[in-house]
Amino acid sequence: MKKQVKVTGDHGIGQMIHVVHMCDDVEELRRFYEDVLGGFVYMGGDEPNYLPWEDRYAALLMVGDLCVEVMAPKMPANPQLPVGKFYTKYGRHLHSVGYKVDDLVGLADRLLERGVYIGKPGGGKIDKLDPDTPYFFPSPRDTAGLMVELCKLDMPDDPRDQETWSSLVRLWRSHPLTIKRFSHVTLGVRDLEAAIKIYVDTMQAVPIKIGTDGDLRAKSAILQLGDCLLQLAEPLDAESDLGRHVEKWGNMIYSLRFKVADLDSAEIWLNKNNVRTTRISEQLIVTDVEDTFGAPIFFSAETIEGDPFADD
Repeated sequence: MKKQVKVTGDHGIGQMIHVVHMCDDVEELRRFYEDVLGGFVYMGGDEPNYLPWEDRYAALLMVGDLCVEVMAPKMPANPQLPVGKFYTKYGRHLHSVGYKVDDLVGLADRLLERGVYIGKPGGGKIDKLDPDTPYFFPSPRDTAGLMVELCKLDMPDDPRDQETWSSLVRLWRSHPLTIKRFSHVTLGVRDLEAAIKIYVDTMQAVPIKIGTDGDLRAKSAILQLGDCLLQLAEPLDAESDLGRHVEKWGNMIYSLRFKVADLDSAEIWLNKNNVRTTRISEQLIVTDVEDTFGAPIFFSAETIEGDPFADD
C-alpha cells in the first residue's frame, strides 16, 4: 500500500519530499544512514548522483517515512555556487526541507501577495510563477530561517509512492532502532511569536501544541505543515545546545526527531555503532553531533499531545 498523505492549507501542501543533510563526503554520510539508521537507498547507492550545474554529489534514502537527501559539493567546494557556498559557511549541517504542493501556482500567488520573496530554480526573483516552473524557494528571511523547496512534482521513484511501501515500513519497525515514524523537524528561532505568525498566517500551518519544551529548554510551537510536524523553538537558556545554535547561526534548521517503540533498544544500538547519546529524559535521547555529521538526531518514545499522525 502507498503512503497515505495528509495535506494542509488551501493549496495542498503535502508530503515532505526530503530533508537535505549537507556534508563533505556523500558516500560516508550515506553509509551512516544506511548502516546505523537502517536507511533504504533508492538513488545513488552504487555511486553518488552528480549534478554538474550545481557541482555537487547526492544520494537519496528512506529512514522510516523520512526521505533524506545526503549532499556534498565537489571538493574543493566552490563558494560561488549555492551548495559550495552553504558548505563553506556551515560545514556539516542540516540544510533544508522540501514539500510537494498540489497547487504550486496558487501557493506562489499567496506568498507573493504577502510580500514573500520567492526564488526560481538556478536563482533570480519570481514576480509571477510560470505554471511550467517545477519548484521555487521562498527566501529564508521570510520563512523564519527555514530553507524550503516547494515543488509540484514527486521525487522520482519515491518508495512512499509505491505499493510496496507498507512492507518497507515493517522493516524499520523490526530494526533495533524500532523507528515507528518520523516525528518532526525543529527550527531554532530568535522570536517564536514572529515565526508562528509566518507559518500559521502565511503558510497556513495548523497549530498542534504551543508552550514550553523542557527538554530543549525553549518556548515551543509544534505545527502541522503538510504531511509532517514542524517545531519552532526559541531558546530560554543561552547555554543549552539549541541556545548556542541560535546564537551562532540565528534562525536555522536545528534537528530531526524520530518516534520509536523501544528507546532502550535504540540507545543500545546507537552506542554499539559508535554513536554517543545523551539521555535527556526517560523518553528521549539525542545523539552527539560529532557522531552524526553535525546534526542532532533525537529519538523519543513519547507521543506529542494532539499529534495528528499518532495512529499512523
